[in-house]
Amino acid sequence: MPAATIPLSLYIHLPWCARKCPYCDFNSHEAFSPELQQPYVNALLADLYSQQDWLSGRSVGSIFIGGGTPSLFEGEWIARLLEGVHEQLIIADSAEITLESNPSNVERERFVAYREAGVNRLSIGVQTFQDALLHALGRIHSGDDARRALDMAAQAGFDRWNIDLMHGLPGQTVELAKADLEDALAFSAGHVSWYQLTVERNTRFWSAPPILPNDCTLESIQEVGEATLSEAGFAQYEVSAYSHREQESRHNLNYWQFGDYVGIGAGAHGKLTHSSGQITRTQRTRSPADYLNQLQANKIAPPQLTKISAAALSIEFAMNALRLKSGVPLSYFPDRTGLAVEHLLATASEAIERGWLLNPESGRFAASTLGYRFLDSVVATFV
Repeated sequence: MPAATIPLSLYIHLPWCARKCPYCDFNSHEAFSPELQQPYVNALLADLYSQQDWLSGRSVGSIFIGGGTPSLFEGEWIARLLEGVHEQLIIADSAEITLESNPSNVERERFVAYREAGVNRLSIGVQTFQDALLHALGRIHSGDDARRALDMAAQAGFDRWNIDLMHGLPGQTVELAKADLEDALAFSAGHVSWYQLTVERNTRFWSAPPILPNDCTLESIQEVGEATLSEAGFAQYEVSAYSHREQESRHNLNYWQFGDYVGIGAGAHGKLTHSSGQITRTQRTRSPADYLNQLQANKIAPPQLTKISAAALSIEFAMNALRLKSGVPLSYFPDRTGLAVEHLLATASEAIERGWLLNPESGRFAASTLGYRFLDSVVATFV
């Protein structure tokens, strides 16, 4: 498939948070100040301009402004950012433009300005509605803050938003996990991301691990949670994503379906298919200060390209596509990697023999019901 026909998204990283959470291993930093907004937006637009030669007039189907906490930025700067993006790229009329936000008072009051700037979907980091559990997670909002923020999203004119919830939290019971989901369903626009807390390296929780629920409790939380979401009409379409029909995250679907994406911002990654057919990765420096210094010194150059080998393409394709409950059409592999489908099937042979993947004759590359239950083991066969 020619590069121009592969779906393309834009990821924009705003790396600051009011306070770094003890479980977070994302590229996020404290010490935000309003004075950073203008130079950082200018740097983002310069970063995008530096990658123009690779985009070949391609149309962008989704934009995701992530972080960090992008909602620390005032509406006028999100508007200026999106105006600059529109000046440089072809943005589809139907493009989904998502902004991650937290439920604090200051950020909640900015929802109207974000809507007016062109944002049409929010992803709101609730994590839990229980105040004691929020405190254990190091969050700076309350359960009532979260409820008011979700009300405000509707009042601001949004009809698409995601509620980000975690489970398996320190001190969480099955009853508390179900109560969180019931709260989320009461305020939902049709999409909930619900995933288990994991303790990652380079986090405060790694150095000082909290006491988490035992495996029996975690299994019960998963079973009760899936039943609660299903009864409310939410279908699981990805490992940790549940939605009503047509409420899926279009931006994330492009990742999982192995589309292309441009990344701008400190620490941002990109994946691009070039006119030659070569697929490459890009990454910017993780340090916001270094990122800004590059602009101020007029040294913004295109990010370094790293070629993805044929062997790595099969692994990366599998790791993304198999996260989707229904998988992807098998034709996506040759269309989006330029490799013969036999290359993927050879790599997948062990999983197919074990009954963990659908028979290739189905025309889909997807985990079976059994395989989806043990997805980590399935993906491990590709590595």
